[in-house]
Amino acid sequence: MTCHDVVIRLEEAGDRRYVENLVRESFWNIYRPGCYEHYVLHVLRENPAFVRELDFVMEMDGEIIGQDVFVKTIIQGDDGNHIDVLTMGPICIAPAYKRQGYGKRLLDYALGEARRLGVGAVLFEGNIDFYGKSGFEYARNKNIRYHNLPEDADSSFFLCKELIPGFLDGVTGVYQTPAAYYVDEADVEAFDKAFPYKEKLRLPGQIF
Repeated sequence: MTCHDVVIRLEEAGDRRYVENLVRESFWNIYRPGCYEHYVLHVLRENPAFVRELDFVMEMDGEIIGQDVFVKTIIQGDDGNHIDVLTMGPICIAPAYKRQGYGKRLLDYALGEARRLGVGAVLFEGNIDFYGKSGFEYARNKNIRYHNLPEDADSSFFLCKELIPGFLDGVTGVYQTPAAYYVDEADVEAFDKAFPYKEKLRLPGQIF
C-alpha cells in the first residue's frame, strides 16, 4: 500500500536485521534499561504462531521507518471453548518519525489487512491514549481477563479491538500471551552483543 509519502509492505528476509535494529532503537531504555523487544521479534519470526501475512514494514524514500507484527493466540473461554484471536507487537516507528501520525497509519493498515484475512479480534498490552484512536478499548469491557492477573489489579494496559463486529459477544474468558514473548535475559544479552553498543539507563517511568 502506498499512502502519500510512505509505502507499507510485507517484510522481506533481507530486511530482518535492519528491522531488529529499528526496534532496538525505538524501545531502548523506554520500559526498562536497554530493551528486549528486538530479540522478541527475532524469536517470534521462527514461531509457528507468527503470522507472516501480517508482518509489515513502513518505508519512506526507501528507508524502513516502522514495523508491526501479529501472533496467533487464544482466549480460554469460561465455557471450556478456545477462541482464536491475534495479539500484536512489537510495533514501532523510528524515533525521528514518532508523534507524526505514522504509527497510526501503519496500525490502521495492518488491522485492515487482518480483518481482510478473517481475524475476529486483536488483544494485546498497550496504552489506551494511543491505541484508542484506532478503536481499541479496555478488554475488561468485553469480559476478557488477562492471565494470572488478580481480580483487583489494574488491567488498563490490556486492550482489545473486534475486527468482526460482535465476534466476542457472549464470550468470557482468559487471554493467553503466546509463550514466545517470554524470553530469557541471558539470551537477550547474548543477542544484543551483535548490535552497536548503547548505554542502558534507569529512567523515570520505566516499568521493569
